[in-house]
Amino acid sequence: MEIAALFVRKDSIYKKIGGVECFDVDRDARTFQSSQVVIAHPPCRAWGKLRRFAKPRKGERHLATFAIRKIRENGGVLEHPSTSTLWAKLGIKTNGTRDAYGGYCLPIDQLCFGHKAQKRTVLYICGIEASELPAIPYTMSEATHVVRSEKKDRRPLITKAEREHTPERLALWLIETARRITSKQKNSTAR
Repeated sequence: MEIAALFVRKDSIYKKIGGVECFDVDRDARTFQSSQVVIAHPPCRAWGKLRRFAKPRKGERHLATFAIRKIRENGGVLEHPSTSTLWAKLGIKTNGTRDAYGGYCLPIDQLCFGHKAQKRTVLYICGIEASELPAIPYTMSEATHVVRSEKKDRRPLITKAEREHTPERLALWLIETARRITSKQKNSTAR
């Protein structure tokens, strides 16, 4: 398999899609040693807005930095909330500016990929130019649910599982991006 999906849920959509080697909580992603292009969904609760109330597992905070390192080495995409403190901690600018590894960030809204809630996310991408990415969908639809409750908003909250699940359309977009990175790497080594 050319693509590895790290830190996925046990019931992840990636497990239903061919050509992706999945690492969930049982298959510890920290054992990943391959040169495969990486799609990473490291836990965000230790990096999020409400991190002071979170109860991450021991060492969980370091999984995101491990994933960034693998993406920088192999190429790939990391998905994390737009409000994650990971970006500032690693000095990664979320405005599209390239870092020393050629990586850059792309802000997206998971609502455009079929999520029930407006879930603003940042993708950290290495190994492909922004002009080579698959088309990003856009929607004018309003979210039917919210990630967190606000006094003025009476829409229902999404569940914890819905916060963690990757919408199928986003998973397919990330896989296509990873395949394009793999293809680009093969073409550059063939020269």
